[in-house]
Amino acid sequence: MKKGRQGAAWRVIEIMKECDVDIVLTLPCEKMKTLFHLVASSQDFCHVPLTREENGVGIAAGVFLGGGRPVMLIQSTGLGNSINAIMSLSVTYGMALPVLASWRGVHHEKIPAQIPLGRALPQVLEALGLPYTVINDHTEVELVRDAILHAFENEAPHVVLISPRTWEDDPNVGAGVKFPARRRLSALEYSMEIREPEMTRFDAIKVISEHLSDEVVVSNIGVPSKELFAVKDRPLNFYMLGSLGQASSIGLGLALKTKREVFVLDGDGALLMSGILPTVADKSEAARNLTIFCLDNGTWGSTGDQPTHAYHQIDMELLAKASGIKNTMKAQTEEELREVLRSLHEVEGPRFVHVLVRPGNASVRNIPLTPTEIKDRFRKALLG
Repeated sequence: MKKGRQGAAWRVIEIMKECDVDIVLTLPCEKMKTLFHLVASSQDFCHVPLTREENGVGIAAGVFLGGGRPVMLIQSTGLGNSINAIMSLSVTYGMALPVLASWRGVHHEKIPAQIPLGRALPQVLEALGLPYTVINDHTEVELVRDAILHAFENEAPHVVLISPRTWEDDPNVGAGVKFPARRRLSALEYSMEIREPEMTRFDAIKVISEHLSDEVVVSNIGVPSKELFAVKDRPLNFYMLGSLGQASSIGLGLALKTKREVFVLDGDGALLMSGILPTVADKSEAARNLTIFCLDNGTWGSTGDQPTHAYHQIDMELLAKASGIKNTMKAQTEEELREVLRSLHEVEGPRFVHVLVRPGNASVRNIPLTPTEIKDRFRKALLG
């Protein structure tokens, strides 16, 4: 095999190491399978497999806030899935996000569904003002370094569209991979009465805030962030102003990079739409400092209190258990929540605390900080 062509995937791995990348987030594409196999088997990165690309944007934001250097490897169609998160989180706050995307729809594409978005991607990225680099074949792989460094130097996204032609002569290092045994015992005994809620979300946030010292806090978008600001503003609070569904993803990214305890104030609707809980469970060994408080009012609280599936149908604690999170708790009164907080650190994380609250929002003012001010003071307080 020709030396240059057989090493394109290996060279990308080396470039990421040279750029001090420490966490790689992946949602695979068959065209880049060699690169994905190399990432999964590498001891040089913390590898986080995703269930949806949008969560990768949130996790990468948390990693960046915690002083890390993430890269996301996805198929180009995933850019369509994650555009809002990229624009409302990475761009709005100024977060480094290098994205290496397998560019589908342009080179000998046999799947019709890949073509419309794939061919339009350069124009889409230009319209959004997102920097991007095109790699047409193995001779241009070194451009990956420039893109990664540009993202970190400018605290911004940078997308690399990599043509499948780049990998055509790479060996399939995943050929013959032996999968570990899948057999396991799945057993659960669970019986729980969900009572009529007594607390408001504002009440619950006040109780949680009483127990804050040096914990990092990520709060869900809209009114929950404004309520936390009203109750206890502090530099170690990261207030989300957009990117619904990404609070726990950001919290996971932070937990992977800091030794501090990380609290996430999330909501039932946001967690249901994100699908992040299996990923949290998958990184249990690395995220023992993470606690997710699901403040479950059964509604979309910031957008008019329309009911979610958690109002009558889904027990969010049971969903967390089914996702693989072992240490879960439920609090339906202020005293129960205080008891949970008193005993919280008797078990290792990730922990999931299901807090039942009534629908409704407190009357609180807007947060008088810009997104970059929130980010900068948070990173200063966390990193010094």
